Amino acid sequence: MALFNRTPVAPLEYTRKTWMRGWVGATMFFLYAPLLILMIFSFNDSKRNVVWKGFTLKYYEKAMNNDSLVEAMVNSLTIAGLATVFSLVLGALAAVMLWRFRFPFKGVVEGTMSLPIIVPEICLGVAFLIFFAKIEWPTDLPWPLNLSAITIAHITFCFPFVAMVVRSRLESFNKEEEEAAKDLGASEWQTFRDILLPHMKPGLIAGALLSFSLSLDDFVITFFTSGPDTITFPVKVYSMVRFSVTPEVNAASTILIILTIVLTAVALKLQGVKAIAESH
Repeated sequence: MALFNRTPVAPLEYTRKTWMRGWVGATMFFLYAPLLILMIFSFNDSKRNVVWKGFTLKYYEKAMNNDSLVEAMVNSLTIAGLATVFSLVLGALAAVMLWRFRFPFKGVVEGTMSLPIIVPEICLGVAFLIFFAKIEWPTDLPWPLNLSAITIAHITFCFPFVAMVVRSRLESFNKEEEEAAKDLGASEWQTFRDILLPHMKPGLIAGALLSFSLSLDDFVITFFTSGPDTITFPVKVYSMVRFSVTPEVNAASTILIILTIVLTAVALKLQGVKAIAESH
């Protein structure tokens, strides 16, 4: 009789996984629902985003024909690309230096490098504004030199993130591999290129994606360091939404979101293909 009186009870582990999946799903929906709504309303055939009146692509055409908006997007992509390259080099070198060497005031150097991460962006923006004004940085340079002040500020802001990510990756490196390569006759450069750099690659890719994203959507630092004739996409969008959020702004934002997703997917795909090739 005891066998017939038993009631099925869900295992505790299954219940916990279901609860965690539901919680994560609700959090992801809360975070990304605004982006989804923005992309949907970029096809809205209405100048007001409150009411849906039909499907249209005219605002994408209008956004692509807006010369100032296209110029701002090109400027943002150029700055993000340059900031990513320089931040990747500086961050990788700084990570290797802090991981490998011991030197006086190492803690001070680490603390100084982490300042752009800790200090609020408004303080960094004001500091860069005072600095460039003090040294009388020229603002009437031709393109792309007119983006140099913003690019320098973005590099200063982004490369500590790369250093942090790459250094955490280096903590799992087996130094015996490096010693074995030197025993087999490899030079310092060959050891770095063939042993250390492949181990750093996931961290470098993550740092590059992080730098590109941080630079591309930065507004505060860019607002304080941009010249009178220099405008980036976040600053342009801010100037447009001061009056009203139009489908044209939504269309331009959707293009940038899709571009960022595509670049991230390509980078992750290349990383996965490389990992599979190395495993074989």
